[in-house]
Amino acid sequence: MTNSISSRIENDIKNSDVVLYMKGNPMFPQCGFSATVIEILNHFKVDFEAFDVLQDPALRDGIKEFSQWPTIPQLYVKGEFVGGCDIIREMAANGELIGLFEQHDIQPKAS
Repeated sequence: MTNSISSRIENDIKNSDVVLYMKGNPMFPQCGFSATVIEILNHFKVDFEAFDVLQDPALRDGIKEFSQWPTIPQLYVKGEFVGGCDIIREMAANGELIGLFEQHDIQPKAS
């Protein structure tokens, strides 16, 4: 992984409380796993920054190396890697995800 990709990822996750690396974008996810995580984040009404790894092969490879996690999507909260689709789905179902947002004072968007 190049230093510039690593620096970019570090900047991304430092500058936003909730960051999702995904295939596609929030309006047009390009895989079911990414779509599922978008649905979950929208359900909890949190603001998040999304980055489309399909637009940048270096980012697609770099994020996997950065997190030591082989799949996309990947969710970061307050700079910490949380997990991929299955982990996020499980955390949403058992209350851990909302707890994580509350622990980091991440408030739902005003409707």
